[in-house]
Amino acid sequence: MQVHFVAVAGTGMGALAGLFKAAGHEVSGSDVSFYPPMGPALERWGIRLMTGFDPAHLDPRPDLVVIGNVCRPANPEARAAIDGGMRVTTMAHALADHMLAGRSPLVVAGTHGKTTTSSMCAWLLHEAGRDPGFLIGGLPKNFDASFRLPQRAPSASERGGARRGLPLLQAGPHEAGGERRRTPFVVEGDEYDTAFFEKTPKFWHYQPEVGIVTSIEHDHIDIYPDAAAYEAAFRGFVERIPETGLVVAAAHDPRVVDVVSRSARAEVAWFALEGDDTHGMPPHWLAAPAEASESGQSFDLYAGGVMAGRFALQMPGHHNVRNAAAAIAAAAQGFGVPLSTATAALARFEGVRRRQDLLFEARGVRVYDDFAHHPTAVDETLRALRSRHPDGALWAVFEPRSATACRALHQEPYARAFGAADHVVLAPLGRPDIAAGERLDLDRLVRDLQRADKRAEAAASVDAIVATLAREAKEGDTIALLSNGAFGGIYEKLRDALSTRPR
Repeated sequence: MQVHFVAVAGTGMGALAGLFKAAGHEVSGSDVSFYPPMGPALERWGIRLMTGFDPAHLDPRPDLVVIGNVCRPANPEARAAIDGGMRVTTMAHALADHMLAGRSPLVVAGTHGKTTTSSMCAWLLHEAGRDPGFLIGGLPKNFDASFRLPQRAPSASERGGARRGLPLLQAGPHEAGGERRRTPFVVEGDEYDTAFFEKTPKFWHYQPEVGIVTSIEHDHIDIYPDAAAYEAAFRGFVERIPETGLVVAAAHDPRVVDVVSRSARAEVAWFALEGDDTHGMPPHWLAAPAEASESGQSFDLYAGGVMAGRFALQMPGHHNVRNAAAAIAAAAQGFGVPLSTATAALARFEGVRRRQDLLFEARGVRVYDDFAHHPTAVDETLRALRSRHPDGALWAVFEPRSATACRALHQEPYARAFGAADHVVLAPLGRPDIAAGERLDLDRLVRDLQRADKRAEAAASVDAIVATLAREAKEGDTIALLSNGAFGGIYEKLRDALSTRPR
């Protein structure tokens, strides 16, 4: 089948194009540009690339056109495909119809932790020999791509069978019996909308048999104008998990508890950390953080009140212990992965690129990259880095770039989110076209941080940030670059500036 992707260079669309290519299809794609890392990756996977959006890219006529959700109604290529009567679909439907059919989807949803938890799930299932497929919105370091096609293709009966009523659980951690489930397929479940012509959350279409809900905190204000609308998307997700399925849910999050307890038809496995307020939900999976050091974080895990062993993570932070507890619960209770296998596998889990990712160390200064942009994620990331590196100053360099981060919705939470940092440097807003009354006020944020005894400044440019860091960061300091985008090429600029500065 000839499949063409309109706006192929996004993280999710590019990975899906790679999946289709791996499945043996002829794949092409168009976009305005093909910057690293996705552009070179698409070429490496054998995707035929076309620059710009042009109806001519649809000649010869593809068998299927996948239109990305970044496309607007006036996109000339998308418009030509629709108006020309071509077979048109979206990323969510293409994944569900062509990759998930006949398999057992494990879908990870939540405002925070989706990428890391999805990557953990895929790794645990892989190490247990379950041959998982996956599509993840980041690059797990244990794999060479953000997607994987299972080695075993689903049989005709599996493809044609209804999902509902299929046996769910394999032998769980305390069970001797159980029936084997179909091949698992892990999906990072994005709540963003499907396409300009289908305004539904993408994760509604993945038909999960096992679903994880890590957290719910109002985000994507350009799609969900208020918290009620955002929570309704998660209600729809939980409602779509069948009675024979499993919901793994965060008991410490009151919004998750409300949504899941009201909406779930499936069995619910609650997870939490020791000491959490679990809002009346007794957690079956309870993690107790133990030692934290530069080598990572360990924790004790209790399953159904029974000590299940000590686990070790290479990544710091209590939020990563939560992610691990959720992944273990889904793998063990949902797919029968033995806890002994999970223990060994988790210790070898290397993390995800752009999640507390140590880029380099130059002249004694450590530089980390992290995708954090929501205030909760910023706070958790900085506290984790502080626990890993208690000595030296911690620099938080933040680019407000997303539609939510650039708005005043989180003005006050941002003033608290940098509590673990000693120095805060704010880059210019990534979306300066937002109306002044709705815009995040960087000057006010600087004043609030200074009142909290932080050294804080709003920089005029990426080059100005690099100059400040090269001049003032000292040996033993840690720099956290926080952005959900390319951050104006700061990574190589900073490497060069730190490496060449006088000792």
